[in-house]
Amino acid sequence: MKILDTTLFYTQASGGVRTYVDAKRQALLRRGDMGHKVVMPGAGVGFNEDFIELPAMPLPLAPGYRFPLRLGLWANVMAGLQPDLIEAGDPYTPAWAAQRAARMLDVPAVGFYHSDLLSLVHHRVGAWLDAGSRAYIRRLYQGFDLVLSPSRLMARRLGECGVDDVRVQPLGVDLEAFQPGRAKPDARRRLGLEDDRPLLVFAGRGTQEKNIPVLLDAMRRLPDYHLLLIGTGLQPDAPANVSVIHEFCPAPEVAGWMAAADALVHAGDQETFGLVALEGMACGLPVVCANAGALPEVVPEHCGRHAAPNDGGAFAEAIRDLFENDDPAALGRAARAHVEARHSWDTVVDNLLGHYRRVLGEHEQPVMAPTHESHP
Repeated sequence: MKILDTTLFYTQASGGVRTYVDAKRQALLRRGDMGHKVVMPGAGVGFNEDFIELPAMPLPLAPGYRFPLRLGLWANVMAGLQPDLIEAGDPYTPAWAAQRAARMLDVPAVGFYHSDLLSLVHHRVGAWLDAGSRAYIRRLYQGFDLVLSPSRLMARRLGECGVDDVRVQPLGVDLEAFQPGRAKPDARRRLGLEDDRPLLVFAGRGTQEKNIPVLLDAMRRLPDYHLLLIGTGLQPDAPANVSVIHEFCPAPEVAGWMAAADALVHAGDQETFGLVALEGMACGLPVVCANAGALPEVVPEHCGRHAAPNDGGAFAEAIRDLFENDDPAALGRAARAHVEARHSWDTVVDNLLGHYRRVLGEHEQPVMAPTHESHP
């Protein structure tokens, strides 16, 4: 089986979608009978074995990202690669190009709804565009032969837009890269912390939906705790009990800091999945997260605490309750066991291949419509 992934989210600056594509690729290639290619945006045309860059314009308000405009070029290049199945990981030009290429080849097109376009437009532009956003999402995703969602929440969101046949496919975590044994031995010394001070951690881009100010508010209420923020775009006006690493860190570096901490905190209220929470759990950390978005699906109650969203006081109370009235280490062990049982990438890819094989089988049947747009 030859699989092609395309998304504008495959950049160094991107997070969960690139992690998903890379992890899926590694798991597929381990099977020996699979081929995999990635078509992604770049400054021009470039072929590097299985990675193909196509022209896309830089986005000034989203450093590191590029937006493709030449739909025809993208579709023709994808069709020329002759995949058996094409998966699009965003709701923009690559998705439309994936559908066009799939029709040219008569192969299935899969749409994975990683990014919640409806909420993004609602919060960044305004509610007056909600009806138009729903219509756009409905038209796009009804053109795929298979629609996947990383969470039940996102499947319901698609349902609100009129896309009803959605398969939930949770993401995974690299259990070898993210594990308790990866802890940096000198982490506390480098942060200037005493051994008995609880160390909290969050890793990710400091975008609006991550709600970093909520965590900073919580830390002002928790002078005996310390928070480490890792990532780009994070607020510099942090209180004294917050340390910030203002740079992109590779996964081994992030895992080392995570595994050295006592808990992971995540105040995001718009997560379509919340991969960083899963990575923290794999490192043996309990997670205190917002009771919003898809995070409650990722973090069971026996693995941490759910706090009221957008409320620094509620987060501080949940953190304090976890450390004073529970055993964080025991919750961390439960978190690790949970991801081992449900979220290894091999398990995720086994499930994903089941979806692929079903849609490939369905696609071989005669169809009445002239395009794939009416397929389930």
